[in-house]
Amino acid sequence: MSRPEKILALQFKYFGDAVLLTPALRALRGHFPEAELHLLVPEEAAPLFQPLPWIDQVWPMTRQRGSANLYETGPIIYALRRERFDRSVDFASNDRGAILSYFIGARRRLGWAERGGFFGRKFLYTDRVVPEKNPPHESVRLAQLLSGWHIPVPGELKSELHANSSLAEAAKKILPDERAVICHVASSQPKKEWPLGRWVRLHRLAVAAGIKLVFTTARGEREAAQMAEFKKLVPQAVVLPLISDLPLFLAVLARAAVFVSGDTGPLHFAAGLGVPTISLFGPTPPARWAPIGQKHLALTGGTCSCDGNSAVCTVARHCLSQISAEKVFAALQDRFLVR
Repeated sequence: MSRPEKILALQFKYFGDAVLLTPALRALRGHFPEAELHLLVPEEAAPLFQPLPWIDQVWPMTRQRGSANLYETGPIIYALRRERFDRSVDFASNDRGAILSYFIGARRRLGWAERGGFFGRKFLYTDRVVPEKNPPHESVRLAQLLSGWHIPVPGELKSELHANSSLAEAAKKILPDERAVICHVASSQPKKEWPLGRWVRLHRLAVAAGIKLVFTTARGEREAAQMAEFKKLVPQAVVLPLISDLPLFLAVLARAAVFVSGDTGPLHFAAGLGVPTISLFGPTPPARWAPIGQKHLALTGGTCSCDGNSAVCTVARHCLSQISAEKVFAALQDRFLVR
């Protein structure tokens, strides 16, 4: 009897992009139910996928943005090549992914037919798909790549993550109250952050209504300074400790009643775990990046005229500042916290 097909998926993007890949991976698994499905991702994103029982193996790979280290990547390329994959699909289809796809050596290699990159990148794939000129939601766009293998986009798209059940007790110690609303103040780009004054006002409204908010932020000096400033403004606010262990952070998020944040990776973590979310959008379009489903609500500010290449807001009035604390509070009451 012939062995089942072995398929490798590759994705080298940010945390949020990685979570939005899960519907496409589910579609791939559904089309090839007997195949071995492997996934190659940056090592920092690997804990997101390792608990998923329908992925046979997750391969974490060290990466450094803007450079390639053959000393570090050589052994994993060699190990993957020995797996003798029948197919590989590169969801990012950037230079790094194209080169890796080629050297890993699957017989069929699927990627996007996009402009840019080094000369000859298109020749490293055997199958290519032309992307739409006006990109749909990112989960839909990623699933559309599979049309190169005649796999349709699923009728219902849903991000999927699993918290490690063995960490449930540790997570309970950090967040004892399952009715708490987690508010994530930070983002990788300051222009995606709701102003601190709005968080202060939301906290006051919630306290008056008996709703418990707890606050988190990202690691980094800027984020720590931002949270220190918030604590000065609201000394009584509950701030969760910084959790460097991603599986434990996921287990804590899974306990939340609601998650509130801007467009950032933890927003998609919470959505993938099935936690209702309220997302605050300004510089990025919610039609492409907001969590999908009835559990999730995206609020938008004014028209954004920020420089798309800048990480900070470049206009006098931040578009996200036009989302009032009262509007977010009303969403908490009306959609998620009324039992």
